[in-house]
Amino acid sequence: MNHRLFKIVFVLIALTFSTVAEATNKEGATKFVNELSSQALSALKANGVPLDQKEKKVRLILSTNFDLNLIGRYVLGAAWRKASADQRGQYQALFKEFVLRTYSRRFGGYAGQKFVVTGAKPIGKKDILVSTKISRPSGPPILAGWRVREKNGAHKILDVVVAGVSMVVTQRSEFRAVISKQGVGGLIETLRMQVTKFSAQSK
Repeated sequence: MNHRLFKIVFVLIALTFSTVAEATNKEGATKFVNELSSQALSALKANGVPLDQKEKKVRLILSTNFDLNLIGRYVLGAAWRKASADQRGQYQALFKEFVLRTYSRRFGGYAGQKFVVTGAKPIGKKDILVSTKISRPSGPPILAGWRVREKNGAHKILDVVVAGVSMVVTQRSEFRAVISKQGVGGLIETLRMQVTKFSAQSK
């Protein structure tokens, strides 16, 4: 085999393996989102189950399948590097609780939804964006994208994009506004108050 032909064959092999790897990533991310939606809808549709129990099930699903550590660091932005170890620990614990309580309540009352994956494409260097359409008994369908990354052999969600709006980017912008006025300490106290309010409302 001459040198030119060898190079052509090598490129074809590389492209083949690259395509397979990309397809496998898309397939794995799509399967993950489908399974996640099935778990959530099954929990939400359970008859005779009190709302607080549904919220607990949704909370468990979120905590298991969202990479809240990575999301928390991204949302804090440049302030993460300036925060002390103690502030980082407090912030991460409160951020996780804030997200879990917020979204378990938001999703806990849902019922009757139909969830369909409409596509998947690479986003960034490591992630796959899985596009979905969530049909509701009343109101127009919700178009949502789920940013998925495979980490240590497991898929995790890094962001949810609804109607083109990123949950993570929105949260980062809101936190930046608080930090600019009150610093990281002020943000931690704001999160603490929110979590405390959630706790009082659940009693």
